[in-house]
Amino acid sequence: MLLTGSFHRALDDKLRFAIPKPLRDALGHPGEAVLYLAPGTDGSLALYPQNSFTKLTSRLEHGTSDGRDLVAFTRLFYAQVQRLEIDKQGRIRLPNELAELVGLSKEVVLLGVGDHLEIWDQKTWENYLERTQPHYDDLAVRALAGGTPAVFTSKLEAIP
Repeated sequence: MLLTGSFHRALDDKLRFAIPKPLRDALGHPGEAVLYLAPGTDGSLALYPQNSFTKLTSRLEHGTSDGRDLVAFTRLFYAQVQRLEIDKQGRIRLPNELAELVGLSKEVVLLGVGDHLEIWDQKTWENYLERTQPHYDDLAVRALAGGTPAVFTSKLEAIP
C-alpha cells in the first residue's frame, strides 16, 4: 500500500473528517479499518494503518539509538498513541488531546506519506510548505544521495 497525495478537509464539531476514497481504498477499507494516531513531527499527527504501525513498533524494539533517548521517546510516543477506526461513512474522529497538542483548527490537510498519513493544521502546513518547497531540489539530492536519479542530476547540472 502506497499512500500519496494531499487533501484539504474540514473538521466537524466532533473533530471528525472523511478520509478520501483513494486513501480509504489504499488502506483496505472497509475490511481493515483499524488505524493508530500518534504525535508526528513538525506540528503534525501521524496516522498509521495496522501493518505500518506494526513495522514501526518493531523498529522501535530493535532501535540502535542511545538507551535513554529510546526509552524517553517510546514512553512519550506510546502514551499518546490512540487506536481509531474508520466509520461506515469513511470518517475518523480525532481525540481532543491530540488535536489540541498540534493546534488543529477547523481546516486540516491530510497528506499521504508513503506508509502512513499525516494530519496538519492548514495554516501550519502552508507555513511549512512556504519554508520548505523552495529547497525541494536540495532536499531531493540529499535524500537520494548515492542513487540520485538522472531527473535530479540533470536539473542540477543545468543550474548556472
